[in-house]
Amino acid sequence: MPEALITRHFCGSLPKGFSEHVRSSASGINCDLHSSATLMTAHLPEVLNWLHGMEIPKDMLSVPCPTPVLLYDEELSMDHLLFHYDGTPSSASLIRNFIMLFEKNINSSRATIISPSFIPKSKQKEEQDIIQLVGSATAETSFIKLNFNRIGDFWSYAVKHECTVLVTTKAYQADLAKVLFHFYKGGMWYSKLSFYLAY
Repeated sequence: MPEALITRHFCGSLPKGFSEHVRSSASGINCDLHSSATLMTAHLPEVLNWLHGMEIPKDMLSVPCPTPVLLYDEELSMDHLLFHYDGTPSSASLIRNFIMLFEKNINSSRATIISPSFIPKSKQKEEQDIIQLVGSATAETSFIKLNFNRIGDFWSYAVKHECTVLVTTKAYQADLAKVLFHFYKGGMWYSKLSFYLAY
């Protein structure tokens, strides 16, 4: 993304009221002396307008940077979080990192974790640890087994159930760009949904 669209934040754990700060200010938060950013935020309509300036969102197909990205639209709300756990180490890691980063902002949140119907025995303890971690950090947590294998499935679920943040891996970044590129400003668009993408 162009540098002008990005705001960088430097916090191991973001201060309470982060959502209000993002809505009211274009400045980043620097709570620790990190050498690199722990989160980048960008206003989704501006990113999509940039994408619409290209024939195909080609730039989204390159290897993404390691810093988590949070794309928000009309507002940034932590009311209903949707976690995409797919049984991979990166999926577990990104959920742990999200909880650590937003722990001061999600204690009143509802959370939904979607996991594949079949998880190998070797991953079942990790899955239970993730459920417990999310449950201890949020006010209410539900866990669903669904065989979603496309990011569009998660996007549709999030829109239908009025989730406010979809937490998923950057491995789906190019596919997400195509979904958003296709549905932007259409009848199914849900302006209260934000996207947290990380490794």
